[in-house]
Amino acid sequence: MLLLLLLLLLLLLLLLLLLLLLLLLLLLLLLLLLLLLLLLLLLPLLLLLLLLLLLLLLLLLLLLVLLLLVLLPPPPPPPPPPRLLLLLLLLLPLLLLLYHYNYYYYYYYHYYYYYYYYYYYYFYYYFYYYYYYYYYFYYYYYYYYYYYYYYNYYYYYYYYYYYYYYYYYYYYYYYYYNHHHHHHHHHHSQ
Repeated sequence: MLLLLLLLLLLLLLLLLLLLLLLLLLLLLLLLLLLLLLLLLLLPLLLLLLLLLLLLLLLLLLLLVLLLLVLLPPPPPPPPPPRLLLLLLLLLPLLLLLYHYNYYYYYYYHYYYYYYYYYYYYFYYYFYYYYYYYYYFYYYYYYYYYYYYYYNYYYYYYYYYYYYYYYYYYYYYYYYYNHHHHHHHHHHSQ
């Protein structure tokens, strides 16, 4: 009986512990949720704070630069530009204007000139076109003929070239070498 009571007590204790744990977990979850909410609410504020910090840093940098400019000695003045360059810079607008007017005048003159010669050119163009096509066919005929002849010649030339080399080496190694060798023997025997 005592054992049973003890067991029941233990079970109750365990249950109580479990309940406590659950409660703790719930509390933790609530706390987390609260933190998240706070973060979400404070996020714009945090961003604003960051921006303010950045602005402050920039201002500090500017102040530093100004201080350096005041404290450091001034840099030497740049050398004056050459007079020719200045003259060119002054003359540039004038030159551009002249070019512009000249171009327009030239363009209009050529425009009329072109219209005057347009029909003449048209006639010449058609004449040239027919002549060109005639020449084109002739040229292709000649080209294929030449191509065929060239390959034939090439093949013949290479064949002859290898044949000649082969013959030359053959002659050199067999005839000349043997002859030379034979000559040597003859001398030794004497």
